[in-house]
Amino acid sequence: MTDLRVFVVDDEPEVAAGHAAYVRRVPGFEVVGTAGTVQAAVAVLTRQAVDLVLLDLNLPDGHGLDVVRGIRAAGRPIDILAITAAREVEHVRSALALGVVGYLLKPFTFADLRERLEAYRRFREELAGATSASQATVDAMFGELRRPTSSGTSPKGLARDVLEAVIGALTDAQPSALSASEVADAVGTSRVTARRYLQYLADEGRVARAQRLGGSGRPEVTFAWRR
Repeated sequence: MTDLRVFVVDDEPEVAAGHAAYVRRVPGFEVVGTAGTVQAAVAVLTRQAVDLVLLDLNLPDGHGLDVVRGIRAAGRPIDILAITAAREVEHVRSALALGVVGYLLKPFTFADLRERLEAYRRFREELAGATSASQATVDAMFGELRRPTSSGTSPKGLARDVLEAVIGALTDAQPSALSASEVADAVGTSRVTARRYLQYLADEGRVARAQRLGGSGRPEVTFAWRR
């Protein structure tokens, strides 16, 4: 199977570049372009060959689902993976009604996106290999998209709720960086525990490490969320 073509839609260029970099790290996928508005995205997607769109729902000239409506109206068979901070149930319901293949909440890690991309690729492989649509075949194809991912479990033995709290502390502090002690205070854990979660995020490429002078005059390591 050839590489699946991915188009990224996000109004923040740095975020779009980050998502594109993540996609390039997953075998079997290639990034074919990015856009930052509904108008720009629809203009490209109604003429360019694309398999999957990573779609932010908060765009400056409209709702991200307007992109979906535009390409559906044009009859383009393009799949959508919504990537958004929008947690409102009505957005989720609307996305499902328009046939999106997934809904990934920000902030997320590389592992979160990789799992969804890999599930999507398995879905496409099942689709390509099917000669008839028996109930078992349909169930298998949809099962790949609906299969629970490890995002609800503990990556590398870490507790998911603590990881999300650490990510929340870092994103709330943007653009400032936090030390492990500051993160520990914010989420209610020990400094050692906070440092372990921060190191995991740094290894994932979602956190930038730096140094600053501490109160004792010694440099301390700080962590900043990469936008």
